[in-house]
This record gives sequence, C-alpha cells and structure tokens, in this order.
Amino acid sequence: MVAPEGELQLAERTAALCGLLAESDGHGHGDARVREAVARAVALLRAPARSEEELAVAFRAVDDALRRAGDARGLLGRFRGAPVSRAAVVAPGLPGLRPAIRVALCPGEVPCTRREPARDLWPAPQCPLHGARMRKERLARDR
Repeated sequence: MVAPEGELQLAERTAALCGLLAESDGHGHGDARVREAVARAVALLRAPARSEEELAVAFRAVDDALRRAGDARGLLGRFRGAPVSRAAVVAPGLPGLRPAIRVALCPGEVPCTRREPARDLWPAPQCPLHGARMRKERLARDR
C-alpha cells in the first residue's frame, strides 16, 4: 500500500503529465525522447498492474527528457493547477444563496490533482491521459 504522501506525489505527477498532454493536444512534445518517455508513463498509468517504483522511474524519465530537450521547467514546473474563476457575487437581500463552483475532476482509477473549470451547459473536458471525459462535481471546501 502506498503512503498518503506517496499518493499525493503520484497524483501531482499524474496531473502534471495530464497537463503536458493537454498543453500539446495529446502529442507529447516535438522531441522523440520526450514522446517515448511520455508514452511509457502513459502506458504504465493505464496498466492495471503497476508498481509505484516503476511510475516514479517513468516520471523521472519524462522530467529528464523534457529538461534535455531544453524545457527547464521539467515535468512538475509547468503545472500549477487550473485556475478556477471567481464565483459571481451574490446579490444582497437574497438569503440562502451561495455561489456554486463546478469543476471537472480526473476520471482515472487513481485520480490526479488536476481541476478544470466546468460550465453547466457544456460537456466536461476530455482527459488526455485516460481518453475519457472528466467528471463534473461541485467544488467542496475540502478540495
């Protein structure tokens, strides 16, 4: 079993990889070594049986390949989370109304920390890592 700290690191790295794929429309990067490292990490994340150590090695390989390709941010330096727009100001005199912020969350078996703004009438964005639509939820105080 993975320690909570290890789960958080895995979730952050998974979110960063997902953000990298979303940033480049799912094509990874222009450098062949980066594409290979990303493909290996994605394959491991999609595999039902995987070890945390294998994933850590794969994420380090992606980070190293990005830096060798000239991207000084590496894997984790590019991802800061999706900014959620500020909720509309509730009109005074309307008791009981609170703004609801809806976000799209990772659809993966082990969810990452990535959050995307989710509009009510639009479908949730596609997750580039899992190939499925992200699920919409109301943003709770503990998230």
